[in-house]
Amino acid sequence: MNDKIGHKSNRLRLTLKQLEVFVATAHDGSTRSAAERVSRSQSAASSALVELESLLGVALFDRVGRRLVLNENGRSFFPKAASIVEASGELEHLFQGQHAAPLRVAASMTIGEHILPLMLARWIESHPDSPVQLQIANTGGVLRAVAAFDADIGFIEGPQSHADLAMREWMRDEMVIVASPTHPLAGRTATRSDLRRARWALRERGSGTREAADRWLLAQLGQVQVDFELGTPEAIKALVAAGVALSFLSRHSVFTSLARGELSEVRTGLPSAARQLTVVTHRERKLGAGCEAFLSHCFAGMGPTHAE
Repeated sequence: MNDKIGHKSNRLRLTLKQLEVFVATAHDGSTRSAAERVSRSQSAASSALVELESLLGVALFDRVGRRLVLNENGRSFFPKAASIVEASGELEHLFQGQHAAPLRVAASMTIGEHILPLMLARWIESHPDSPVQLQIANTGGVLRAVAAFDADIGFIEGPQSHADLAMREWMRDEMVIVASPTHPLAGRTATRSDLRRARWALRERGSGTREAADRWLLAQLGQVQVDFELGTPEAIKALVAAGVALSFLSRHSVFTSLARGELSEVRTGLPSAARQLTVVTHRERKLGAGCEAFLSHCFAGMGPTHAE
């Protein structure tokens, strides 16, 4: 009898509805937006949040202007709450005619546009019931997506650190200087003085490609004349092909343009430039079997780089 009473008194009081509203509010910064995200009325969402904070005995948000911002308690509570909500969503998929919830992958632009597509195609061929949702952003955007549990796995360019994220080395990527075939430096070996005098088009700050460019160019040349900063490799390649400037890009992103003669690689006597591509996951989140299988697929499918 006592065992039954004790068991009853220790029953779970938190509900998935409360956790779902909490996670949505943390993402959107208001109960109104959270209510829309979870398909509830604003009054129901607000009540669920009040009930959750009352059960926990602590406030989870601070009000900053018109926004709700996670406080120290909320930041501590968020990772496990988000994992529970996500796992519950995966359970629902088991009874909706799907074998697995979509894998949510975030990748920086070079990886997302030039490396992952073939790997994704091969994954779908062998795992037709395990779809993948791919979002492409710069490195900072990928880190934010994984940290906020908006992505299960991230792929980024270059070394990074984040208190909430675990980094795993993936593959090496060669960086090359490219020009228009009509550029004066095309087809010849450029000196340091040539490169310092040239005009350059580089990625925007915050991208992994720009960080790699800044590190290598500063180490080898001291300074360069950056006249253009663009948000995508494709925009840079178009500008470079027009003969306006040089650029410093991943060989993966310029491989086809070089093969077609749209761009020309600028030779130098300088040390080669390479960077480490990295896989990012959340420290507080245990990856499911599908995510682990996809990671194994990506590591097995690395193969040689174009440079090799």
